[in-house]
Amino acid sequence: MLKLKNLFDNRDLAKMILESWEYDPFSLDMFEYYRISSNAVYPFKNKGRVKLLRFAPCTEKSKNNIIAELDFIRYLKQRGYPVLCTVPSKDNWELLEVNTPWGKYFAVVFDRVPGVQLGQIDYTYDMCRKHGKALGKLHKLSSEYKPSKASRWSHEDVLLWIEKELSDFPDEDLAIQEAKLLNEFFSRLPKNEQIYGLVHYDFELDNIFYDKFTDMLNIIDFDDSMYHWYAMDIEQALDNIANEISCEDYSLMRDSFIKGYREEFGITDEMLSYLPMFRRFADLYGYVRALVATKEVWDNEPEWMVNLRMHLETVMKDRSKHFGKPII
Repeated sequence: MLKLKNLFDNRDLAKMILESWEYDPFSLDMFEYYRISSNAVYPFKNKGRVKLLRFAPCTEKSKNNIIAELDFIRYLKQRGYPVLCTVPSKDNWELLEVNTPWGKYFAVVFDRVPGVQLGQIDYTYDMCRKHGKALGKLHKLSSEYKPSKASRWSHEDVLLWIEKELSDFPDEDLAIQEAKLLNEFFSRLPKNEQIYGLVHYDFELDNIFYDKFTDMLNIIDFDDSMYHWYAMDIEQALDNIANEISCEDYSLMRDSFIKGYREEFGITDEMLSYLPMFRRFADLYGYVRALVATKEVWDNEPEWMVNLRMHLETVMKDRSKHFGKPII
């Protein structure tokens, strides 16, 4: 997530950035449906069609990572995989670096994909199988992908970033110990194109849209993508399903997801046995992101920020429950 100081709704900033793209002036009322987390996202329309402006401070993002993200999306689209599409600016650029009174921002515009988020429909066992199938197909394409431009960062880069950030928090002994344990564990895992490649990292219900007219799942938000073991995506998806979907038997839901995945791409039982370790990676990464985001504290913070801090403290406490425990 972005640092708390960058979570404020700033529609003047959004409009200033949007001037680099074509838009319907009357559609700026849609800005009220903005959301800000890892990026600021403001909806608008161009020629009556919904678009999404995504931007974030240059100080919080890697330009190479964004270029690589867009290259991967382009590759997937060319291979017939249903992903969101970028919208070029007036000067025909996908990615802009915009200088504003609030600093420099990276900005991209995407088309809104058709359909409804999986979390808003009846998530049946069959839909869960389709969810897994879509991830398996993504990983199959990823295993054949050769970047034409910059490369996204890897799990190793993330662990290096975590260690660097934790150096500013000397009291975080358990988090520092957890980073070292995970680094040692992952250094022993084999890596090849069948088990390791560019993963989505956030293949969760709110990033998958079901279009009932085409019976297709459309995928958005590759902002967190990284090179990792493909099982990382499976763990993230299954954890999200377990937390968001009410079902009589989660094990059947899990089996449906894995069955769908294996219809498109292979995953061994051995790799699935490592899912708890991938959960520990996600927990540590999420913990440190929240730690960094909340580092700065100001006088007289607005109520929403105070409440958000309290919420993040609870989340971080939960994420840290396995820190430093031996790896079995």
